[in-house]
Amino acid sequence: MNLFAVIWIIALVWWLLWCFVALAKKAVPMLIFLALSGALWGTAAYFAGGGYETPIPAFALFLIPVLILPPMVRIVNEYERGVLFRLGRLKAILSPGLNLVFPLGIDKVKKVDLRTYTIDVPKQEVITKDNVPVLVDAVVYFNVFEPNLAITQVADYAKSTSLLGQTILRSVLGQHELDEMLSKRAELGKILQQLLDVATDPWGIKVTAVEIKAVELAETMKRAMARQAEAERERRAKIIAAEGELQASEKLTQAAAVIGTQAAALQLRYLQTLTEIAVEKNSTIIFPLPIEMLNLFRSQKDV
Repeated sequence: MNLFAVIWIIALVWWLLWCFVALAKKAVPMLIFLALSGALWGTAAYFAGGGYETPIPAFALFLIPVLILPPMVRIVNEYERGVLFRLGRLKAILSPGLNLVFPLGIDKVKKVDLRTYTIDVPKQEVITKDNVPVLVDAVVYFNVFEPNLAITQVADYAKSTSLLGQTILRSVLGQHELDEMLSKRAELGKILQQLLDVATDPWGIKVTAVEIKAVELAETMKRAMARQAEAERERRAKIIAAEGELQASEKLTQAAAVIGTQAAALQLRYLQTLTEIAVEKNSTIIFPLPIEMLNLFRSQKDV
């Protein structure tokens, strides 16, 4: 057995191995293609090498399995799906693992990542409903649920989703006032997510969340809001102090009414006050005397 025969047998075994792979993948068209092409190649190589002592043209045929068979392999990762185009037409979706496709440009595979994408929407200048200019920064989370639509319906689904998010962000936030935008970020994020999800659904894109990261105001607006907040705090402080004075006056009136019913109660209150102010040694004690006692001294002087 010469060298040509050994190489020819090895090449046929190599070709049969690919046929078994196609059979295991249940790729019937690929199995038929490999069987027919292997048979034609084996016959052509056998007859080409039979009439030469050094069959150089026959050895050139052994380049065919090397050039054709390895490019037929497509490895798709677990988080990916392969969109298969055959002669320019959408044919199938390749599952994760090893896949076989037709060589020589007959089949083309576009891989699509199914993991969640995170897009940082650039800062957008928005004029609110109450005519306040603000800069809004947001983040969009989305993933592909239909790989064939993401490839056939839009040229670049990630860039298109980002641009659409910017447009919807400006249009939606422009319909709300500044106070509502600052206090209801979660509600506005849900509204943006629903609108963006509906718009990207024909592209096979599922928008899972939209988060408003920051709302930046101009310095003049910040100072105005600070003055407003300070005035509001002063107003509340005055109201609270006034309410305290009112409640204290009501309680003092009630206490005076109770003390006024008993003369001894007023004297007990004097004594209690003395015990309270006598705690500090440097305190000045003012002891009130009844007017009747002064009248007693005046009467004795007249006598």
